[in-house]
Amino acid sequence: MPLLLLLAVACKQQDYNADLLVKNAIVYTVNNSFSTAEAFVVKGGKIIAVGNDDSLENIYKAHYVVDAGGRAVYPGFIDAHSHFYGYGLSLQQVALKGIKSWSAIVDSVKAFSARNTEGWIIGRGWDQNIWPVKQFPNKAKLDSLFPVRPVLLIRVDGHGAIANQAALNIADIKPGQTISGGEIETIKGKLTGILVDNAVGIVRRKIPEPSDDVIQSAFLDAQYNCFADGLTTVADCGLPHTMINTIAQLQHKGALKIRLYVMLSDRQENYEYLFKRGAFKTPGLDVRAFKMYADGALGSRGACLLQPYSDQKNWNGFLLSSQQHFQEIAQKLVDKGFQLCTHAIGDSANRVILKVYASVLKGKNDRRWRIEHCQILSPDDIHYFGDYNIIPSVQPTHATSDMRWVITRIGSKRLKTAYAYKQLLEQNGWLPLGTDFPVENINPIYTFYAAVERKDLKGYPEGGFQPENALSRVEALRGITIWAAKAQFEENEKGSIEPGKYADFVILDKDIMKIKGSEMPGVKVLQTYINGEKVYEKK
Repeated sequence: MPLLLLLAVACKQQDYNADLLVKNAIVYTVNNSFSTAEAFVVKGGKIIAVGNDDSLENIYKAHYVVDAGGRAVYPGFIDAHSHFYGYGLSLQQVALKGIKSWSAIVDSVKAFSARNTEGWIIGRGWDQNIWPVKQFPNKAKLDSLFPVRPVLLIRVDGHGAIANQAALNIADIKPGQTISGGEIETIKGKLTGILVDNAVGIVRRKIPEPSDDVIQSAFLDAQYNCFADGLTTVADCGLPHTMINTIAQLQHKGALKIRLYVMLSDRQENYEYLFKRGAFKTPGLDVRAFKMYADGALGSRGACLLQPYSDQKNWNGFLLSSQQHFQEIAQKLVDKGFQLCTHAIGDSANRVILKVYASVLKGKNDRRWRIEHCQILSPDDIHYFGDYNIIPSVQPTHATSDMRWVITRIGSKRLKTAYAYKQLLEQNGWLPLGTDFPVENINPIYTFYAAVERKDLKGYPEGGFQPENALSRVEALRGITIWAAKAQFEENEKGSIEPGKYADFVILDKDIMKIKGSEMPGVKVLQTYINGEKVYEKK
């Protein structure tokens, strides 16, 4: 029988009592007992029955039948932490990720500028940690090539950037200038072009807003790539409220089918918007959360540490806002009933936010307030997650991306409770997983692989990076399905293949629950469905 044969069932119109039957499959339901099935039935975009082939075929006559050919079927994958819109924009900018030298970065910018001759040159993805000389670059080459045209190249983590002099002039940045929660690098009285955390925003705010066509292309391009990797829902962490109407319109037109859980950015106008209108909820869009940033990223030394960086004496990083600000926002949101999700990477930043959360949550609760990343933790602070039901939202590929250089940043002692996913899982018994794309690759199977194997795509290191914090395959699959749904209060509508839930599912060419770990990175998505509608098929 041909692979994934889609058949029109030959029966009279009045005999149909279902839209779709998926059969001859290994269906990982990801229900409470983690049971498997052979088939399930879809009607009106939702699953109405799950069971074995014979019983369901005897009961239901569907318009269409998907024969999975004995392959595994999973709930649609959910990314609990991404920057979906930002990723879409990055697809239309200079792609710098993985380029292994500053000179090669400059060459890519030159080539891009020749194809795109007007406006700002924006790029993202450079990472000095993979270069032969692991130091921040200097803007001199950009200045010589682009004396008039502004250039801003964002670091891979989004927390650092390099700007040429033309861009710095537009932003009116001067040598020696300082900013709270950020750094404008000045060496020997001259700007190097390096900006960290809040300093990046000074330049970013001068970039003209993208056109409606660019915005639409960003959403739709990002959607296509998500579907190709089996993602049916993503959490977009930090958008302006003005983007909500754009998303809703694209979804209403049927162009944007992916489901979005949107966190609004930590800005006064966003609070006023949602406080006034209340949570926004449709089948495809959920807006009930806010995103704060406690600190920056480890790679750009903006993460806030309790003790100095091991590779930079007398430097602890910094908080991006005052503790008073964090406290005030937390109190407002707990009073209003909204979810708070806070980026915290360093052990100092995590301690500050954990204590702020504890002070307003006041014990066990079901608020599902989250800390995003929680990469480096003091062993004295981990108990806060369980004591106050604070949800650690983590990205397993961060561990495997950082593992080659992280010990030089923080030393071996602090590393013991860094990327400690198993310890964090034990706090509440569940753990949502994401990627932080475009910081990491959007592929959720890479997330699964990194969580289980604790290795990079080349299989390094042989025994896994800190294997004591690896997750089981069941835990990892729950992390990219039902637990990710639970992190956004949507576990009753998605995240598993059960009656009453949306018919969001994915068919893979290999069964990630059974194959060797080394085979996982090569697994491909064959088909992706939302509401029982096929939105992607591998050619």
